[in-house]
Amino acid sequence: MNLPPKVTERAFDRLAQINEGKAPAALRVAVAGGGCSGFQYDIRLDAPEPDDLVLEGGGQQVVVDPVSLPYLAGAVIDFTDELIGARFVIENPNATASCGCGTSFSI
Repeated sequence: MNLPPKVTERAFDRLAQINEGKAPAALRVAVAGGGCSGFQYDIRLDAPEPDDLVLEGGGQQVVVDPVSLPYLAGAVIDFTDELIGARFVIENPNATASCGCGTSFSI
């Protein structure tokens, strides 16, 4: 059985900052074909769908659609704030290669 993705406390905290003072939106993490390595991550604010896996923490939600779930099995969804920029990042144990930007990968 595949392990579900995990979301770090730092990612939930950043999502709470984004949602502060607004109607809360879930962070959708999906996988789509494309990018320089074959697959790419699609990370955006969205509403949960009935078939989504919903990961909750700190009153926030991260959702993954059923098609993307096998590609994200065991992945860790985090948030990083570095000199090159602040962004949600995914450490994916299923990726055999990835590009320098970190948004494209192959399996």
